[in-house]
Amino acid sequence: MKSIRRELEFEVKSRRAFVNITSEVEAALRESGIGEGLCLVNAMHITASVFINDDEPGLHADYEEWLEKLAPHEPIERYRHNRTGEDNGDAHLKRQVMGRDVVVAVTGGRLDFGPWEQIFYGEFDGRRRKRVLIKIIGE
Repeated sequence: MKSIRRELEFEVKSRRAFVNITSEVEAALRESGIGEGLCLVNAMHITASVFINDDEPGLHADYEEWLEKLAPHEPIERYRHNRTGEDNGDAHLKRQVMGRDVVVAVTGGRLDFGPWEQIFYGEFDGRRRKRVLIKIIGE
């Protein structure tokens, strides 16, 4: 069995963003030479997410609106976590809803996606450097 480990780095300029990282994951898969296996992609920070969905701007706007209703950023005093001097209590909750990681089957040297599926990095407390891990294992 072979494996490859890669990291992507992000420094999103805004507090929140969704970044399509499918091409970077596909590049790591090509580099690995793995034809059959599994690809794990996970956010290495507790206020960021990795998820799979459609790359459609309306859907992304819906996510923004929905997440803000579930866990509004303000007033920041509403979150006990923010009593530590942080202002990102909402970002932790948004990450929990959107998920930490995804696993995609590798078949024939390609990510085995359904129609319209893409991999996204979700940032909920940006403006600082964060990482995403790509780990691919297989034959």
